[in-house]
Amino acid sequence: MTNFVEKWVQDQAELTKPDKIYWMDGTEEEARRLVDIGLTQEKIAGKPTFYKLNDKIFPNSYLHNSHPSDVARTEHLTFVCHPTKEEAGLNNNWMEPTEAKTKLNKLFDGCMRGRIMYVIPYTMGHPNSPYSKSCIQVTDSVYVAVSMSIMTRVGKEALDRIGDSDNFVKGLHSVGDLDPQRRFIMHFPQEGLVMSIGSGYGGNALLGKKCFSLRIASCLGQKEGWLAEHMIVIGIEDPSGETTYFLGAFPSACGKTNLALINAPTGYKVKTLGDDIAWLNIGKDGKLYAINPEIGFFGVVPGTSNKTNPKMIETIKNDKFFPTLFTNTALDLDTNSPWWEGLSNEAPKNMLDWQGEKYDASSGKPAAHPNSRFTVSIKNCPSISEEFDNPKGVPISGIIFGGRRKDTIPLICETFNWEHGVFAASTLGSETTAAASHSTGNVRRDPMAMLPFCGYNMSSYFAHWLNFGKKLKNPPKIFMANWFKKDENGKFIWPGFGENFRAIKWMINRIKGKADGVETPLGIMPKMSEFDLSGLNLSEKVIKKLFEINPEEWKKELSEIEQFYGQYNSEIPVALLNKLKELKEKIK
Repeated sequence: MTNFVEKWVQDQAELTKPDKIYWMDGTEEEARRLVDIGLTQEKIAGKPTFYKLNDKIFPNSYLHNSHPSDVARTEHLTFVCHPTKEEAGLNNNWMEPTEAKTKLNKLFDGCMRGRIMYVIPYTMGHPNSPYSKSCIQVTDSVYVAVSMSIMTRVGKEALDRIGDSDNFVKGLHSVGDLDPQRRFIMHFPQEGLVMSIGSGYGGNALLGKKCFSLRIASCLGQKEGWLAEHMIVIGIEDPSGETTYFLGAFPSACGKTNLALINAPTGYKVKTLGDDIAWLNIGKDGKLYAINPEIGFFGVVPGTSNKTNPKMIETIKNDKFFPTLFTNTALDLDTNSPWWEGLSNEAPKNMLDWQGEKYDASSGKPAAHPNSRFTVSIKNCPSISEEFDNPKGVPISGIIFGGRRKDTIPLICETFNWEHGVFAASTLGSETTAAASHSTGNVRRDPMAMLPFCGYNMSSYFAHWLNFGKKLKNPPKIFMANWFKKDENGKFIWPGFGENFRAIKWMINRIKGKADGVETPLGIMPKMSEFDLSGLNLSEKVIKKLFEINPEEWKKELSEIEQFYGQYNSEIPVALLNKLKELKEKIK
């Protein structure tokens, strides 16, 4: 332990006044002990924090039901407290740092009375990696403590890395009284500090996740010359034995995890390195390298099944490393196992819903919350890459950006170059989902799938992407994807899931110079002779719609892009404005 760490923890204890301070060591034995505390002592809304599930079906697994008001990221209560509002940008809620601290200190004063303060020393990234960061979080939630053990590298190595310095990211968290009116998630990038109170939900409470590894880390990346991104990291080994590494950025609940664990056809192997966060650095050879700073999955569970994502089902049923947590699923009382929409064709007859009430199927309401989650160690994943713990990361050859769009955006398209790719990614739009607490089904701009997570002004972020690309030798190809096109009856016209591998094969062929493609106003799209559609039984009409560029739809799209850019008061980089102008001319 170090003087700086000890002093900071002591300061937080004097503020929050816990009955006891417990320093975590990150072992699996400790995780079991903490689970026992959640089974027998700590309660949420009058119920035990954890509930033991059927070991024969879901071994070493537990159910957690959060407070009904605390089921998603609360973007309107999330603030980034730069010294000036301009630094935070339109994409962030801003509060002046001194004002924010004053407000929060009143809420934190005495908030841990009668509770245990868990001190969590952890690293984001492998402890031996030059790209990893050391952190300390304190919390009064045993659910958060166990979740952080699964999601991050908790233990003495983090303290050893910090040594006698004060160079560590700090996180203060308390569930408080779970009152939405007293709920805030505040980031102080200049101090490397996150303060979160009033929520026990993952994205608000596991401070190593979105709070540090994206919001704070993106600010560090801008300062230090790297990128912190909302991306999967996967490797695809082809029949020749060569592995091509990809990044993929999709807004929450748009299939990131399914893609990270996609089933490969005969002759190919998928190697999973991460399903949510990637830190990107330029290696000594000038290539782009990526690490996953996490060590677990925190995924949306509805829709996950043996049909859609068999590897994830295998992962969450594997008890080799750490317990698995389910949050806000339904409970099948006959089998004492979690259930969610999409797990099976028929719902169990005898269930409790995600709020612990007897489920009535005639209500029309889902049994599991639409944003219910699983938390599981990535080391339980059958497709985990042998390069997962490589301190240098893996070299990236392709980046895929995509959203949930029923029209307008083609199935797959390669951008012309890095600058054009940054433009396309900066205009990414996606229909909203239940992963954040706002209305669903509306298209909102979500550049690089980072709008809720970029810790500074988005226009400066675009400039950072452009400058970063100039330093790369042979930058990765950038692709735009859309698995979610619908017909006039509202039905998906592309089968998705494992069939998305057909697009990946085309991308690999483009990277290796084995596919010509055809130039369009949007970029390079597949020739039908080089895109594998065999066995899908798709009509010519459907194939045309998958790849079409509809001028009327694109006029509307361009108008919305202009409005989005227009919010930034001429701060958008000129290079991107020029790309918009070029596209308008091409669409005409």
